[in-house]
Amino acid sequence: MSPRVMLVLPTATYRATAFLRAAEGLGLQCVVASDEAPTLAGLMEGRVLTLNLGSFDEAAERAAAFAERWPVDAVVGVDEASVLAAAHIAARLGVGGNPVDAVAATRDKRRMRSLLADAAVRQPSFMEIRGDAEGSAAAHAAAAVGLPCVVKPVDLAASRGVIRANTAAELTAAIARVDALLRRPELCGPDDNPPLLIEEFVPGPEIAVEGLLSDGALTVLAVFDKPDPLEGPFFAETLYTTPSRRLPAVLDSAVAATRAALQALGLRDGPIHAELRLAAGGPVFLEAAARSIGGRCSSALRFLAGGVEMTLEEVLLRHACAMPLDNPRLAPGGAGVLMLPVPAAGILRAVSGVEESSAVSGVTGVEVTIPLGQTVEPLPEGDRYLGFVIARGPDPGFVEAALRQAQALIHIEVE
Repeated sequence: MSPRVMLVLPTATYRATAFLRAAEGLGLQCVVASDEAPTLAGLMEGRVLTLNLGSFDEAAERAAAFAERWPVDAVVGVDEASVLAAAHIAARLGVGGNPVDAVAATRDKRRMRSLLADAAVRQPSFMEIRGDAEGSAAAHAAAAVGLPCVVKPVDLAASRGVIRANTAAELTAAIARVDALLRRPELCGPDDNPPLLIEEFVPGPEIAVEGLLSDGALTVLAVFDKPDPLEGPFFAETLYTTPSRRLPAVLDSAVAATRAALQALGLRDGPIHAELRLAAGGPVFLEAAARSIGGRCSSALRFLAGGVEMTLEEVLLRHACAMPLDNPRLAPGGAGVLMLPVPAAGILRAVSGVEESSAVSGVTGVEVTIPLGQTVEPLPEGDRYLGFVIARGPDPGFVEAALRQAQALIHIEVE
């Protein structure tokens, strides 16, 4: 009988379709564990499980009760909002996965910074403060970490709530703005004064490392360049291209820093996505996630293993289910993704140029992921991209040019 894998995913994730297709292609039995039951759940016995992804112990116990009837061989959290619930479930079921504490450290930037500091991993200087509407901690924070600096929530992802401040006055305003974001009903936690991090701003280009851990050993699947400078004041990511065009020695140093950071965090098994800045004195580690790259970005990637071409999701499911996976490596050529940021707050009225951008040489897909008529909000308060453009070609330079050409053809109207 084929392995049964439990995919733990929020209803709103971008990643469900890619993982489900990969599971089907591999002949796996698949259980979708989500926070909402599908319409036909009654006809899908043994294939769906409704969980409260925010109540980890409860989710683990419900999964254990499910597994008594339908044994589960692997558990995969498909994105940031589900990795911690997946870690608790995997631990409760006794299947492979990362230690719960290690995954929890990736979801709390305070804990991450502390562990990296203990292991002497080079990272931005930082301090924790408590948010307040007046930003009264700004002067102390500026003196502690210097200016410019960055304000960020401890538990949000995708640059949400991340703001650069160049002066003490800007820092005061940034603290107040992030504090207001964290007091929104959908984000408000039990803490009356939500914690924030104030971090040194590290100049230099940014890269991302996509990898796979097996018994603590890291296999680098891809290194992405981010060709657009991420200088702030907000940090919407746009272009990712791979393979990296940085010098081999620079990349070797970045991968070594990544390995040290993952070891410090205690991550042992499964996908990782890490972010680093290439500073003048060497790589500076920003953060790591116990999951693969988000959004639709994975659709740009193809890997070769044992002479077989496969998607990133196929690589991850083969690993999770202990299926044959012979030294996966990035397929030849260049690949990249353009994430379309929301340009302004309001109602999304029109997106034009999709057909024209789809016709650009090298572009393999253009998808607008927010329906017209919906309210949209840009970073730092927003949490979604407008859509994704995927490209492949002979090399990353070709791919970057194709994505920039496609971007110039897309026009967005927000009322």
